[in-house]
Amino acid sequence: MAYPREDIERIRERTDLAELASEITKVKRSGRSVMAVCPFHQEKTPSLSIDPARGLFHCFGCGKSGDIFGWVQESQSVDFREAVELLARRAGVTLTEAPGEAKRRGRREELVRATQAAVDFYRERLKSGNDAGVARSYLRGRGYGGEVVERFDLGYSPDSWDELTRHLKGRGFPDRTLSTAGLASRSRMGRLIDRFRGRIMFPIYDLRGDPVGFGARRLEGDGPKYLNTSETPIYHKSSLLYGLNWAKSDIVRRGESVVVEGYTDVIALHLAGQPVAVATCGTALGEDHLDLLRRFSERVLLAFDADEAGAGAALRGFDMAVPGDLDLRIVMLPEGRDPADLVGEGDEALLVAAMKESQPLLQFSVERELARHDLGEAEARGRAIRGAAAMVARHHDPLVRHEYAVAISRKTGVELRLVEEAVATAARNRRTEINRPAQSGPHKLSGIEKAERELLRLVMINDVDLRQHELSAELFADDAYRAAFGHVWPEIEQLPAGKSPDLGRILGSEDNEETRLLAGLALEDRPQSDPGDVINRLKVGVVTRRIEELQRDLENLSGEDQGYSDKLEELLALQQQKQRLRSRE
Repeated sequence: MAYPREDIERIRERTDLAELASEITKVKRSGRSVMAVCPFHQEKTPSLSIDPARGLFHCFGCGKSGDIFGWVQESQSVDFREAVELLARRAGVTLTEAPGEAKRRGRREELVRATQAAVDFYRERLKSGNDAGVARSYLRGRGYGGEVVERFDLGYSPDSWDELTRHLKGRGFPDRTLSTAGLASRSRMGRLIDRFRGRIMFPIYDLRGDPVGFGARRLEGDGPKYLNTSETPIYHKSSLLYGLNWAKSDIVRRGESVVVEGYTDVIALHLAGQPVAVATCGTALGEDHLDLLRRFSERVLLAFDADEAGAGAALRGFDMAVPGDLDLRIVMLPEGRDPADLVGEGDEALLVAAMKESQPLLQFSVERELARHDLGEAEARGRAIRGAAAMVARHHDPLVRHEYAVAISRKTGVELRLVEEAVATAARNRRTEINRPAQSGPHKLSGIEKAERELLRLVMINDVDLRQHELSAELFADDAYRAAFGHVWPEIEQLPAGKSPDLGRILGSEDNEETRLLAGLALEDRPQSDPGDVINRLKVGVVTRRIEELQRDLENLSGEDQGYSDKLEELLALQQQKQRLRSRE
């Protein structure tokens, strides 16, 4: 939920950023200036400047900037809403809650309490239960002693129908809470029974550190090897990563995360001194997972098995990460060995070396595609180039596309001009695919693409509410969408708001990318989005792009260079503007 601006300003007035910073790092005051050791990267000499009067900070070492809310977001790895709530409690500000919010929060807390009680029950059963001997033997075989059990809250679910259920009901939890939390379900006879039985239990925590579900490994008997909590009001597997609650601070400090396939792989990396590992919870790596990791660092390493299945899992992430702002990379593990194997066999150094030698996912994908073909045959060489070109065409940076075209040309012996033509053709084909109605093609649009398409659709129908907002081509990041807007908006802007435009006349008889895109959008039959929400989303994109541009500029300047102060002031102002826009979402 978005909190009222009055609440935000009261928190700002009651919070001294210098005092806030001193809670987690060394702060040195000298007159009106305040310097601190930056907690967001490794350093010994203070390079973080704090302006308590304006409540702003900037690090001259790593470039991070922001206000009090940005400080909490960065230092505690929370989103804007959570930062507001944390600072409100610290400042003694009572936040204005929407009707029903307190009731919803109470329901969530009840589900979390029940799940925590289950965590405690399973852990104690593992440590002292007579029936947990097989589980203890399994964990000892992996080298997990009592300290590992405590650190990761490992447990054992007894192989009986309702021991957990009876235990939790005895603690006062009603049947409805147990079933809603995914801890129990109804049998065919209508009896409430445990969901997990006879399994090693891996509790799954959200970013707040609240237990929200479990991953459970079968030890004996039939059934799936791993069983996860089903979807609940607090457990959404598409937006959860096992281990992120423990890893998030180290990910921020190191500037990278490592995605592995299993819970034991996460534990192995943490035990090997690499506490930046996470894993999905019984589902494939998806766009929401990458969005979650993007909050902590832009560098994501994929450490999957080196076999075809592991490589395929990595390549599925390719569609999600290119184009984009993530540095998604592949860790090449020895074939047949996963991180847990390497650590268990004492080969931590091999694992660390593989992480250091990771390669960009696009490079991995292109090389894998070329290796599939016999480059000594003309036809196979053509297929290889077209396949690799389709991958390169997805990258948003023309310089990067050129560099890959050069590499493909050298590898295949085909003239660079022909390779670049293949990349350009693949890019045109991709834009055509994107421009089709969303339901007719396999391409999954990014959030910005969806917003840009929706704005064009609102323009095409001359939405009444849309005319209350100022529109410009600068809202669009995609060149094709920007050109389409420039083609149609001058005509529609002349019409009264809400009047249906003559699209046949406006689009004319031309058949090109712009007209095909606009005609397709005009034919989409679905509910209209709120124009204010769409434009706000695109404004966030505009501000984000300018922030990234300024950060690149500042990296190449020093505090003494002309224009540095102006750029820094603009950067800080844009950071605040972005947070204001985000608070409206």
